[in-house]
Amino acid sequence: MAEAEFDRAVARLKEHQVRLTPQRKTILNYLITHHTHPTVEMILADLQKHDDSISMATVYNTVKLLVNYHLVIELENGDGSTHYDYFGHPHYHVICDNCGKITDVMDERFADIAKELAQVTKDNTNYLVTRSDVDVHGICPECQVKLGLTNNRS
Repeated sequence: MAEAEFDRAVARLKEHQVRLTPQRKTILNYLITHHTHPTVEMILADLQKHDDSISMATVYNTVKLLVNYHLVIELENGDGSTHYDYFGHPHYHVICDNCGKITDVMDERFADIAKELAQVTKDNTNYLVTRSDVDVHGICPECQVKLGLTNNRS
């Protein structure tokens, strides 16, 4: 699946005549295969373990490029840093208000919900909706246990 996503993303970038350097391909592949919602610093640290020629500027510029082409989205989790997520399959996120953990929520109904949200927005504001990012906030199961909000320790 990751290979197909990579090929699809590369094709999209090629359609727009984006130069695909080896570093850009490495960063794109990293984001497709890592569902950890990393920051630029996290991406750099992981990639430099295998290739010390990748710089902070390269990672930053590449993720911004991927955001501009709607392949990657930016996420805020309240810790003051920006996290990134490959958005090949529409999904939404739940963010823990205690620890900042970001979790993907895959649900086949999301595409319909996003379309309905766009239509409601257009009907009420006359905006042309180009995308929507949905974030749900709560307390993750691990923090619920740590905070004594549940006695479920599974």
